[in-house]
Amino acid sequence: MTQPVFFAHANGFPSATYGKLFAALEPDYRVQHLEQHGHDPRFPVNDNWSNLVDELIHHLQGAAEPVWGVGHSLGGVLHYHAALKCPQLYRGVVMLDSPVLTLADQVVIRAAKRFGFIDRITPAGRTLGRREEFSDLDEARGYFSAKSLFRRFDPDCLEAYVRHGLQPAGNSLRLRFDPATEISIYRSVPHTSPGRPQQLQVPLAMVRGRHSRVVLPHHARLVKRVPKGEYLTLPGGHMFPLERPQDTAALLRRLFSRWSGQAEEVRSA
Repeated sequence: MTQPVFFAHANGFPSATYGKLFAALEPDYRVQHLEQHGHDPRFPVNDNWSNLVDELIHHLQGAAEPVWGVGHSLGGVLHYHAALKCPQLYRGVVMLDSPVLTLADQVVIRAAKRFGFIDRITPAGRTLGRREEFSDLDEARGYFSAKSLFRRFDPDCLEAYVRHGLQPAGNSLRLRFDPATEISIYRSVPHTSPGRPQQLQVPLAMVRGRHSRVVLPHHARLVKRVPKGEYLTLPGGHMFPLERPQDTAALLRRLFSRWSGQAEEVRSA
């Protein structure tokens, strides 16, 4: 039977960018997603991403059954917070290079917001003033392929970003993901959480890119407080789901299969 997966993307990367990952999960898993988080006027970006969590919950509540929640970066945090608030909507949660923040992390973020240096500890500062418009797809493809963030992308994922991350604007192409929204999301990164890790009632896996500078060793230690928590790694950096989409899908399949088997053992015990 096909099982539902609800995927939540990283900040600035529309869900269609991950099409190769979604295809690798078919036909056993049916992937649902929002095209772009943070763009629904009913759920404007606010501090600590609480409206974005509510946006995700709103769509999960329309699902016929609990889902496997999978999120990359921003998306992983949204699923983690949503699962703390509404565990009945989930079978389990996988955070792809998304950290569960420690108290020390939260104190630093709160101070960064208060004293105005949040742009230095998030990608917001690097996002300010970046190029938003291109004459055609070839120009955009050349521009992004030369950037370090995209250099290790799977070619199909880079092509998906170029084709789905831009939209017509007059005689040119502009970024589909609103740059002001992207910056606002970075600046409102959570310094609070709806609950503590030990309160999470569903299985959780934090998967780190081996060369990531976002998920750090102290985040891995915090996952041990989750009753059904585990920490895994895959080759690559913070963008590993778009660098190695098929390896990521294979890991997700193994996790879901194992978690489903454990659930069956509990029910039959």
